[in-house]
Order: sequence, then structure tokens, then C-alpha cells
Amino acid sequence: MLRITIPSTEFWDEAKQEFVYTKAQTLQLEHSLVSLSKWESRWNKPFLTKQEKTLEETIDYVKCMTLTQNVKPEVYNYLTNSNINEVNRYIALPMTATQFFEEKKSPGSKEQITAELVYYWMIVLNIPFECQKWHLNKLFTLIRVCDIKSRPPKKHSRREIMKRNAALNAARKKKWNTKG
Repeated sequence: MLRITIPSTEFWDEAKQEFVYTKAQTLQLEHSLVSLSKWESRWNKPFLTKQEKTLEETIDYVKCMTLTQNVKPEVYNYLTNSNINEVNRYIALPMTATQFFEEKKSPGSKEQITAELVYYWMIVLNIPFECQKWHLNKLFTLIRVCDIKSRPPKKHSRREIMKRNAALNAARKKKWNTKG
């Protein structure tokens, strides 16, 4: 969970011809499947793309991430660039110690990831729905681990099998002090 503080501000209201003062507001935010689903429902497009978000879309995603109750809508108008950068850094965090080491880099799937696809993966992999409130990157890591662990063991090539058997035979010969 991320806590950000929107600082107090002072500005001139042209309509009322007076200075307006706002109080500092602390928000608790979570980048989760729930917030992703809310945002995609509002904007009717995928969030997880390489395309830059507009300021309006970014502020709306912060609204979707908000866990703090009874936040006045105008508070989001006072988000600073620093607040937005802090949110973007939080979204990018891995939130896990798990690392994946891949032997061969295969070209990634061109399938567009949406909230519904992530829910599908959760159902197929028997991941409980409580995980929809986790940080999204942690959930993606769990999905990937479940997918890897549920695959059948990798078949070895004939060369790999022969090499392993030769090593086992050499170890046995040495252990029993025989020539074969």
C-alpha cells in the first residue's frame, strides 16, 4: 500500500474573487486488479499498454487506486507532479523477491492483457479471489509461478540424457571401484 500526501495549496478563485485554501490530504492507494478493473470499466480500454496515459486518465487511475474513504473529488485536482511520479514508481515496483531466470527468450505474446484475462488466469490456476487486492505485480508473479509449476516436466534431449547417464555411470564405477 502506498501513502501519498497531497499538499495544502492556496489559489485565486476567479468566479468568487477570493483566495481559496485547501488542507493537506493523505491518501492510501493500492495498484491492484480491483483498481485496474474499475479503470478499464470507466475508460473502456486496456490499462496495461505501453501507450502513455493522459493526465486525466492518470488522475482517474489514482482515484481507482484510492482506499481512503470519503475523499472529496476536487482533492485529486491538487495532485502534484511529485505525487504522480511517486504513484508511477509504486506501480513499477515488483513487490516480491521471486526472480525468473529464463534459458531462452521467446517473443512475448501479443495478447492484450485486461482485467478479465487476469481473472481468467486466476480461475484456471485456482488462485483465490482475495488476491485481487494484492499489488498487481505480485499477483502477476504468483500467476507466473503457478503456471510454471503446473506444467509437465520438461523433456530432455537425447544428448542431455546420454550426458547425464554417462555421469551417473562414472560415479557408480568410482564408488564401487569397477571398470564397468
